[in-house]
Amino acid sequence: MPSLYDMTVPIFLRALNNQTAILKKAEQHCVDKGISPDTLMTWRLTEDMHPLSFQIQTISNSAKLAVVRVAGIENEPWDDNETTFAQLYERIDRTIAFLNAAKPEQFEGKENAEVVMK
Repeated sequence: MPSLYDMTVPIFLRALNNQTAILKKAEQHCVDKGISPDTLMTWRLTEDMHPLSFQIQTISNSAKLAVVRVAGIENEPWDDNETTFAQLYERIDRTIAFLNAAKPEQFEGKENAEVVMK
C-alpha cells in the first residue's frame, strides 16, 4: 500500500510541473498572437472565475498547505502578488522546493489524522 507521503507529495509535484508546462504554452501563445502577457494574467474562463494568476497561486497554496497540515511542517506564509509569467514560474519553483523538503517520515502515522483545510 502506498504511503501517505507517496499519495500526496509526488502528486502535487507532478501537478506543479504540469502547470509550468501549461504556463509556458500560454506564454508562447501570447508571443505568437501578439497578446500582452500582462493581459493574459487577468483572463478568466468565465466571468465569475478568478483570473489566471489567482489560479496558479491557489494551486501553490493548496499543495503547500496540505503538506503543512498533514506533516506538521511549519508554514511559510507567502503573499499572493504575482502578476507576470516570471513571477508565477518562481512561485511554482518555490512551492516545488518546499514540497521537496518534506520527508516521508514526517507523514508516518498520520494516515488517520483529521486535517482541517481552511
